[in-house]
Amino acid sequence: MPGKIYFLLIPLLATSCSIFNPIPQSKREFRGFWVATVVNIDWPKSGEDALEKQKADYLDILDFYEDMSFNAAIVQIRAAGDAFYESRSAPWSRFLTGKEGKAPNTDILEWMIGETHKRGMEFHAWLNPYRATFDLNTEILSPIHDYYLHPEWMIRYGKKYYYDPGLPQVRKHLVSLMEEIVVNYEIDAIHFDDYFYPYKIKDEVFNDSLSYASNHLENQSLEDWRRSNVDSLIKNVHLSIKSKKPWVQFGVSPFGVWKNKSTDPQGSDTKAGQTTYEDLYADPLLWMEEGWIDYLVPQVYWSMDLPVASHRKIVDWWSQNTQNTNLYIGNGAYKIRNNSDSAWNRKKELPSQLKLARKDDVVSGNVFFSAKSLMQNNRDVVDYLKKKYYASDALTPTSPLAQFPKKEEIPVISIYNGKDTILLNLNNSETYPYVLCYASGKKVRSEYPIKKMLTRIYVGTKDRIEIDKELAQGKKHIALTFLDKFGRESEPIVIHLDQTDQDDPKR
Repeated sequence: MPGKIYFLLIPLLATSCSIFNPIPQSKREFRGFWVATVVNIDWPKSGEDALEKQKADYLDILDFYEDMSFNAAIVQIRAAGDAFYESRSAPWSRFLTGKEGKAPNTDILEWMIGETHKRGMEFHAWLNPYRATFDLNTEILSPIHDYYLHPEWMIRYGKKYYYDPGLPQVRKHLVSLMEEIVVNYEIDAIHFDDYFYPYKIKDEVFNDSLSYASNHLENQSLEDWRRSNVDSLIKNVHLSIKSKKPWVQFGVSPFGVWKNKSTDPQGSDTKAGQTTYEDLYADPLLWMEEGWIDYLVPQVYWSMDLPVASHRKIVDWWSQNTQNTNLYIGNGAYKIRNNSDSAWNRKKELPSQLKLARKDDVVSGNVFFSAKSLMQNNRDVVDYLKKKYYASDALTPTSPLAQFPKKEEIPVISIYNGKDTILLNLNNSETYPYVLCYASGKKVRSEYPIKKMLTRIYVGTKDRIEIDKELAQGKKHIALTFLDKFGRESEPIVIHLDQTDQDDPKR
């Protein structure tokens, strides 16, 4: 029979001690990285690679960012009307298998999600809703691609085809695609990037005049109608997600400049050539006001003091204009030592941007584009970030939109405190997908101060978890907590490591 349970229930304390992190951090901070699959930017390196090599390359990315204490992978699983998963409405991506429509011999998305969760990271499924093709070479498309099944949905613009956002049937189709992923996979979020209506091309017209004539409201301008189409998609994706799995979040990463102050006094002090509101017809301020998104990640890819678009000024603008959502900042790590702006040649350009985010009370995390950027010849920057900004782990923020259900009882049946390991026997563990293990200090006024997080263990459907006591680093106590699907943490169980049980839990 199981041995005795030695524990105390105590309130958690925030972990911001400078002993563990020279730059103070919150207990919760979003630390994400984008894994771009379109034209094999980050992964897989080639669609022609063997599956085992693709898996190994993906694990290399995860291991790198796990070592940096990151907690969220944002992985592109729909790049251009295709899919990195088995879909009833889209062909397999050629960027994965080398030929569009060709299936791999495994459910690669399920595997990726599992491996990401094993490392204590969230998996955010990144989809590009409106881009239908990446070029005009339509001969390589699968016969079941929407370009062939629904040519009436397509608009040619520049060197690509796009879904017409003004068609109600297109929006319904896109919502069903998101719902398919939410229902079939254990993802943590659906994520859109900045591609809504396409970036404008000089002397070219996005020819949606027929759908505008058929679907706009009386006295509604083309520009307002286009924005209303994007608003409708955002709203309905939000409603669909929350109706199926209310703990799954919905995040959007818009272009960094909403409007320039030159066209609207409410805009930022910038001189961006195109803007999210006026050129891409996306209005994230409305989405926040209406409560349609759980988090926002504006792409602020410029250096701190670039005259035309200062990172500092833009972050401050978003901070002042954010409501009802978590605000994270998208950072252009790909520009390090690889940009005409000489500021990116400085080792501390990216760290300075992180420092700015940490100092801002509204900003609660950062996301790097793209995954390979720090992995390629930037060891000095990586070492500096690890030492100064990511010396200890952090939990991702909970959504301000979450309608928290009543907390369920933590799933511990028994705890066996052995000589070298601690064994947890669990029940109904799917309610709490993670076990967190902390170092716990000496008894002070009947309390055990919770210190550094030692590990985050994905439970999944397992009913037994084994924790190596070496994690405690010589301390006499550790504390265990449970994280539910909404990101809420249970009260801790403090275990006295020197009070081992004698009974064999397997007997």
